[in-house]
Amino acid sequence: MTATAAYAQALESLTIVLSGGQKQSFQVEVARNNADRAQGLMYRRSMPADRGMLFDFGRVEPVSMWMQNTYLPLDMLFVRPDGTIARIAANTEPLSTRTIPSGEPVLAVLELNAGTASRLGIKAGDRIEHPLFKR
Repeated sequence: MTATAAYAQALESLTIVLSGGQKQSFQVEVARNNADRAQGLMYRRSMPADRGMLFDFGRVEPVSMWMQNTYLPLDMLFVRPDGTIARIAANTEPLSTRTIPSGEPVLAVLELNAGTASRLGIKAGDRIEHPLFKR
């Protein structure tokens, strides 16, 4: 797949509900299969501030991510099946092959531009609203 083909995925709405009740909305690509998850945000040079990528692993298990061939520094939000954020790996290092573990079994990972979680006050325990997560 070419880098431009990766942009062709349909965007879906996703909202992060902060502990104080404030809501932050994003448009995300959803990686639902092994090929899309493997590609992730590799080779991209920029991403709009209100965009991200949601990795749906299809089952709840410990996961590890890495930044190989990923030029954008990212915040990785590891998400439980109920939509609560288990852990945030902030400002991940571009092009690194070091693994970034979820720390516990999760259903999904949300990748946002580095610094987004800090700038918006997103913390572990906040909740993500998207059809993937059960209430």
